[in-house]
Amino acid sequence: MLEHRRTPVPFDPEMLPALEAAASQPPLTADVLASLRSTAVGTPSGPPAPAFPDGASWAATAGVSATELRIPGPAGAPDLEVTVFAPLDPGPAPLPVLVNFHGGGMIVGHRSWEHGRVVDLVVRHRVIGVNVEYRLAPEDPYPAGVEDTYAATVWAAAHAAELGGDPARLIVMGGSAGGGFAAAVALMARDRGGPRIAGQLLLCPMIDNTNTTVSSWQYDGIGTWQREANLLAWRSVLGDALALSPDAPAYAAPSRATDLAGLPPAFLEVGSAEAFRDEDVDYARRIWAVGGEAELHVWSGGCHGFDMVAPESELTRAALASRDSWLTRILRRPGAEEVGR
Repeated sequence: MLEHRRTPVPFDPEMLPALEAAASQPPLTADVLASLRSTAVGTPSGPPAPAFPDGASWAATAGVSATELRIPGPAGAPDLEVTVFAPLDPGPAPLPVLVNFHGGGMIVGHRSWEHGRVVDLVVRHRVIGVNVEYRLAPEDPYPAGVEDTYAATVWAAAHAAELGGDPARLIVMGGSAGGGFAAAVALMARDRGGPRIAGQLLLCPMIDNTNTTVSSWQYDGIGTWQREANLLAWRSVLGDALALSPDAPAYAAPSRATDLAGLPPAFLEVGSAEAFRDEDVDYARRIWAVGGEAELHVWSGGCHGFDMVAPESELTRAALASRDSWLTRILRRPGAEEVGR
């Protein structure tokens, strides 16, 4: 590769405090996974993420109920933990359902990292939010995590009415690894004749295991999610033989899917200054190529997870407004029960 192709896109100035914090953290290696998992607070790099271990009391201050549940996992696998958020005053029912999968490269993370993101959507869009815990690699490699997230989605659709939700307006979502899981769940639901999904909200999704794009090289040693961390994550999930292989399963790495037709409408968001930029842009392009719906936003100068690490930035403000617009449009569609079929 020509050296100039590794020159990174500049970061937005408002990202600099998060980047400085990331640079002060030890590199994400197999040796530090245990310490990162010892707390629900903190991310592989960058400043600590907000965590709300006492979800019920915290959510109540936002006018939201929080219910901790254990639900069936995949056949033969352990039960799953989920947190269900709902407006305390739901008003006319049933409400749309958002199923969220947390980030962390499929190797670290906890749903409490993203309680804030989910509760915010519950408040502003009057939805039911289901925040899902799943098994992590390398202890539980592929297909554990994706089967967990699919099982949670099947459960949410089947129990939507009990939760006050509308199964015809069910959206899967997530950031980073969670975005990759959301994309995979959409593929699995299509292929398995599973729940009808109204939309997939993919925030800087982690979907390409090969690490061959220009952007995957541009953020080698810099940024909030760097190349070496990504390589470790894919090795942990797929093993050495498939970690970088174009033959990896599509449900592990949705970029490997050969057919993107018949998927629910997708919203893809990514920063221009992060490793996942090119794989996410290509995924949107391939959805368009088969006549599918994809709304793509590439935020200039955004680092990976910029909305989490720079929540007060103008970039985040603009990104949140775009997400809100897409969600509003999808959830107001007539005949939502036919979306994604």
